[in-house]
Amino acid sequence: MEPVAFQPLTRVALCGGTHGNEMSGISIIREFQNKKVEKMGSVSVTPILSNPRAVDACRRYIDTDINRCFTKSLLSAPITESSPYELKRAHELNNLVGPKGSPEAVDLICDLHNTTANMGLTVIMNCGDVIALHICKYIQSKTTSGPLIIIQIPSSRESYSLESVGKHGLTIEVGPQPNGVIRADIYWAMKEAVDLTFEWLQKFNAGATFEGGEVEVYAHDSSMDYPRDPDTNEITAAVHPQLQDNDFKLLQAGDPIFKSFTGETVTYEGKPVYPFFVNECAYYEKKVAFTLAQKLSVSIPAVRVQAPGDSATVK
Repeated sequence: MEPVAFQPLTRVALCGGTHGNEMSGISIIREFQNKKVEKMGSVSVTPILSNPRAVDACRRYIDTDINRCFTKSLLSAPITESSPYELKRAHELNNLVGPKGSPEAVDLICDLHNTTANMGLTVIMNCGDVIALHICKYIQSKTTSGPLIIIQIPSSRESYSLESVGKHGLTIEVGPQPNGVIRADIYWAMKEAVDLTFEWLQKFNAGATFEGGEVEVYAHDSSMDYPRDPDTNEITAAVHPQLQDNDFKLLQAGDPIFKSFTGETVTYEGKPVYPFFVNECAYYEKKVAFTLAQKLSVSIPAVRVQAPGDSATVK
């Protein structure tokens, strides 16, 4: 099958501090800014601290989660003095690296995050982003930091996160790392993934063809809340020790998922799934104990950069 040809990918926004207490991405962006990195071969780089006030305060956010502010409706809503700080900042970022859905948007946004969950090196992307899948496939073949896991967000849901503003986007999520803390192993796993992303871009822009094939992904399915008291809405159980730290391990009916504060075990009822973001600190406020996924194999075509007089499909 003829490779799919894409326009050169020459404009990249590298973002960290979208959540102000996730320290690996913040440290990488500060390194880029301190060294005044604006160009890496054929690629112009814009390093951005996405939520500077939250970074200064070492908090996830000031008023609201900025990584839920990038829907088209929120980005087109009028801004007033009383608008949340993060919504104002989302509009600024959309003007800087977008506008979302426009030809002027950067070619790729790479957003750097940490999780308190034991997810290792993970990339989250929107379903159907062939370029992002090829970058992940390349990182998987080169990384020395353990396996890279790909999570796909269904196309049926409007993207609300920062990376969706670019023509292509990926979120690099590495853990476990406590909020406000930086671990060397987590930092270097993220840094290697960033370096390999730019390495792939250089090869792509130079004319390399990347072969297609099958890629294993975890397709976001649903989320599960903690058991709660019906009167007070307070949680009444913690994640079960047999589930804790076992992100991406198969979960089947009858497996323990919670242990109540009075000692009872709650078991899972449902189809076989793979949990992730297990006991993520930031998701308590979102009433999510863990998220569930289906494991799938997706087929991707070969890709290459568009050449003069190209007869291949161009995107």
